[in-house]
Formats: sequence, C-alpha cells, structure tokens
Amino acid sequence: MEKMLIGKGTGDAYLLSDKVNQHGLISGATGSGKTVTLKVIAEQLSALGVPTVIQDVKGDLSNISVPGAMNDKLAQRLEMLGINEFNFSGFPVEMWDVFGETGLPLRVTVTDLGPTLLSQILNLNEVQGGILNILFKVTDKEGLLLLDLKDLRSALNYMIERKDELSREYGNISAQSVQSILRALLTIEDEGGDIFLGEPGLEITDMLRTDANGRGVVNIIQANRLIQSPTLYATFLLWMISEIYESLPEVGNLDKPKLVFFFDEAHLLFNGISSSLEQKILQTVRLIRSKGVGIFFITQNPLDIPDSISSQLGNRVVHQLRAFSPKDEKAVKSVADTFRANPNLNTYSEILGLRTGEAVISFLNEDGAPAEAEKAMILPPKSSFTALDSVMTKAMVMTSPLYNKYKACVDRESAYEMLNRKILEREQELEAQRLEAAHKLELEQIEKAHKAEIAKLEKEKLKAEKEAEKASLKKAGQVGRPKKSVMEKGVDSFMGSVSRAVGREIARNVFGSLLKR
Repeated sequence: MEKMLIGKGTGDAYLLSDKVNQHGLISGATGSGKTVTLKVIAEQLSALGVPTVIQDVKGDLSNISVPGAMNDKLAQRLEMLGINEFNFSGFPVEMWDVFGETGLPLRVTVTDLGPTLLSQILNLNEVQGGILNILFKVTDKEGLLLLDLKDLRSALNYMIERKDELSREYGNISAQSVQSILRALLTIEDEGGDIFLGEPGLEITDMLRTDANGRGVVNIIQANRLIQSPTLYATFLLWMISEIYESLPEVGNLDKPKLVFFFDEAHLLFNGISSSLEQKILQTVRLIRSKGVGIFFITQNPLDIPDSISSQLGNRVVHQLRAFSPKDEKAVKSVADTFRANPNLNTYSEILGLRTGEAVISFLNEDGAPAEAEKAMILPPKSSFTALDSVMTKAMVMTSPLYNKYKACVDRESAYEMLNRKILEREQELEAQRLEAAHKLELEQIEKAHKAEIAKLEKEKLKAEKEAEKASLKKAGQVGRPKKSVMEKGVDSFMGSVSRAVGREIARNVFGSLLKR
C-alpha cells in the first residue's frame, strides 16, 4: 500500500493505493479545479505504475505528457502548501480518438457493443429494443458476424424478408419497427458511427501498459467531438467499463489497482436511463473492484449520481458548489451530508466558500472507513498546463507502439458480405430458373412450329397426291379409247350417213301417215 498526497490543509490528505478500487467522486462547479485534481491523481497513479483512462473533453489533458514549468502563480501555491522541492515531470501518454482524428482509432464491433447499449445509443423504445435482441439471436444462430453499420443494416433488411418465419419462432416482428431502427441508424451514421463501429476492436489489455520506467500509461480519449453526442459519449464509455469488467480476471484486494477509469461529465451517463440499465451500472461498479479496477466519477453536481451508485464511492473530493436559489442551497446541504461529519468543520459553509483549487476531501482510511471531511488545497500537477499543438499530438500518435495495430480499419467477411452472397446466389438461381423457363418455352415454340410445318407439308403432300391421282385418272381415260384408222373413220362416216338417211325416211313415213289421218 502506497500513500499518494493529493492535498494539504490542517492535515495531509492521502489517497491510499489499496483503497482506490473502492471508487471515488470528483465534483465542483466550472472553474473550481476539478481538472487539476484529476491530473494530480492520475500523475501519482502513473508514478506507482498504475495505468489510467481519462476523457479529454476540453482538450486540456494531453499536456500531462510534458513537464510543467515554474511561474509566479505556481510558486505562490507551493509556498502556501509548504512545499520546498517540486520536481516537474511528464508522464507516458497514449492518445485515443473514437473518430480517429487526433488519436489512435478507438473502435468497437456491433456484436461487442450488444443490443442493450446499442438500443441506448439509437434511443429505441421497448418494442424496437426487443426486435434488436431477436436480431442478435438470429445472427448468432446463423453465424452472421455483426461488425459494422453495413452489417447491421443488411441483417435488419434480412429480418424484414423473413419476418413471417421469424415471427412464428420469436414473436411478432413488424416491418414498421424494423424500418424505424433502420432510420435510427442514419442518425448514428451522421454522428460517425461508420467510423468507430468496426474492426480492429479495442483490446483492453492495450490500456493496461507501463513504460520502460515502470510508470503507468495515461490513456487519454480525445472527446471534444464525442461529447457533442452525449448519448453516444456516455454509452461508449459505459461499454468500455463493461468490457474492462468482462476482460479482467478476479484478483481481490491489491496493494494498488490494475487500472483506474475516470468518467468525466458523468451526469451524461445517468440522463434518462432505464432502471434496468442503472441496475447494470450499479452491479458493474460493485463487482469491478474485485478485478482491481477503480472508477472515479467526475461531475459538476454530486447529486447527478444516483444514490445507489453514489453510496459505492468511498473517496470524495468536492470543490466549490454554487447556490443561487433555495433549491441550490438544499442540494449543497445534501452533498455536505454525504461526508463523515467533522466537529471542527462546517462542511456546508466550507463547500460554498471554497476558492479555486480548494476542496473538501474525504478519503478511505486504512480500515476502509471514510475519514472525516477536511478542507484542503489540492497540490499542483507536475505536468504542463500548456495545451499541445496539433504537430506534437500527431507525432505522439504516430510514434505509438500501437499505431500500426489500430491505424487501418479491417473489413473482413461478415454479415454484409455473407448476406450479399446469399442474395447473389438467389438472384443467380432465379436467373437460371428464368433462363431454363425461357429455354423450355423456346423449345416448345420450336416444336409447335415444327409440328405445324410437318402438318402443312403433309397437307400439301396429300393435295399433291390427290391432284396427281386426278391427273392420272384423266390421263388413264384418254388412253382407254384406241385411235381409229382412216378406213375405220371412213366406215364410221358412211354408216353415220346411212343411219341419218334411214332415220329421215322413217320419220317422213311416220309423220306422213299421221298427217294423212
């Protein structure tokens, strides 16, 4: 166990290394000194070999990597604290950025994010969240990897195509609800979801590093852009805490923590969350301490933290809180009541009257009990107050030993490619069926035309045969009468003349007899 001097007042305020995993709270109004307190604790943890995770919301934390310099204001503060020797120092820093702009790309896959947190980001209602749960079950069952937004979009469209079949197995799935989720994806895409959802996903062990001198690496998440999407900011950090919990083994109570996570702007985490999600956060806060991990919530008003979670925060630093109304005064009174009473200190009055850099502090003592509230001046950080320029930040990122591992996005085969292949195969199958049907129709038409041609030819043949037969018969009739000779023709002519003469005579005789009568 090591003692870390954080502030000095009537006595020294020490944060004990073996009590850091009992979590903590840093609060105070804007400009009251929260950032300085954060830097001082992170620096001392780094010196002990403990890595930390910090969000840089205002862009003023990356300078922890650069040694500070003496100035009049700092000299005056050190004199007030009675510190004669003060060694400035920079600390090892790793820069991360969800959008990959000013730090190592910090990515997470859709599968790792899970349906609960994804529903939180997309602001889905209960029905839509239920459908998202079904989607994850279906894709898990069918081996469809959900890595990025295009995977998620493809899987949702696939669900619409199979909604009748899936509804019979999992319950009603309406196309309208699925389409609502698809529309919600447009919002997260506009916020950069297509950048941070993907691979390679963060390996938590890469945040548990020390440098060559054994100092813990300060992992700074550049959050000045991320904070503009409060729900995304809070949910992403909650995922990180959950991932830390899932990834690390049980270690019990250590002399010093394996990692300390500072959750800045913590009120965003609890804005509008469901009771079930609050219970999940509470469970994580309770159990993660056995993994050797401490969590410090940083917020302007301590009452932003639900009582169920605030009661788990053993180490407290409260800077000045301002009260401009009876409601504010009541809130400050409530905050003062969370401290262990000190008979020599009016905690309520002191919180209202604190100057910048001063705080009311209560850390856990060696027995694990909260110490009495003490007013103290926070020590100055050993690192610089001057913000780093873009050139220095870029150089820090590109010289990181993790740069090559995380710089490029990896797009391996996943649900998008697999479903597109299924669509292509189905289209090819349909095309083959269409071609087969067309070919069959063509054959039928050819066969029909062939039969018609044969019938025509047979008809023409029959007609020709009849005409030939008729011509043959006609010709046969002419051949049956043999031609007469000249003599026969002469006899015929003579006999004809005789016959005609005899006939005339008979006629005359007959008609003459008739006339005489």
